[in-house]
Amino acid sequence: MKITLRQLEVFVAIARQGQVTRAAQQVALSQAAASMALADLEQQLSAPLFHRSGRRLALTDNGREILPLAQEMLDRAGDIESIAATRGRSFDIRLGASVTIGNHLLPALIAELGQREPLGTVHISRHNTDQVLARLLAFDIDLGFIEGAANDPRLHYFPWRNDTLRVFAAADHPLTRRPATADDLRDARWITREPGSGTREHIDRALAAAGITPHIALELEQPEAVRQCVRLGMGIGCLSTLELRDAFQAGWLAPVETPFLDLERPLRIAIHAQKHRTRGIQAVLALCGVAT
Repeated sequence: MKITLRQLEVFVAIARQGQVTRAAQQVALSQAAASMALADLEQQLSAPLFHRSGRRLALTDNGREILPLAQEMLDRAGDIESIAATRGRSFDIRLGASVTIGNHLLPALIAELGQREPLGTVHISRHNTDQVLARLLAFDIDLGFIEGAANDPRLHYFPWRNDTLRVFAAADHPLTRRPATADDLRDARWITREPGSGTREHIDRALAAAGITPHIALELEQPEAVRQCVRLGMGIGCLSTLELRDAFQAGWLAPVETPFLDLERPLRIAIHAQKHRTRGIQAVLALCGVAT
């Protein structure tokens, strides 16, 4: 058997992109060359790696089993190249973060990583928690920073930090002048994050535990959109204190006291259980104080 790294690179790219055309662009090959590389790999393995449906390709059971192994071989090859070229001081890592973490916590983390590892390259994408987990499972990213209570057994999770959510309203809203009751929260119009967001998942769970079914008026993908709609008096919201600190200080939003709600939550780092721990992954985990 003479499987090449190029064949594995093409296979992984097609698995990520779902079609040959975009995968060929990703690995700088013609579509014909990428198709030939995949065909040669499948022939050597005597097994199809994808189901074909028009231009779309979906992994077969064999393909799903081989994907983490192929990705690990490419990661290890990358480590070898980095060691040879920079005496082990370089790496390339892809991070995914939920929106709040990506906006408020990762910039300082990456700045410190850049001081410690100046030859490292970091790519960051921001999504909601469900999307970050999906990208981890597809090996599109190396590490995920999440807010939600995920428990997929295909992933490993490391505790990182704690965070607190706060219910809030426009500064002149009556609920900012006294502690809210459960009935107040039932009667209020809510401006919330979208389903799949770790913030939305936690406030839904906290309200349900208090026997409250909220009246959701708007679901929005960005925390800033939630803040602005609440500022305009369209309802009340709930976001991380990381998202609200400046608005509270400026006085255009104010907290609503809800002592009967459990709004504390952990922030975690997730990695695919079959992911090779590259030098970049080890560097980020060490900086976050994660023992692996």
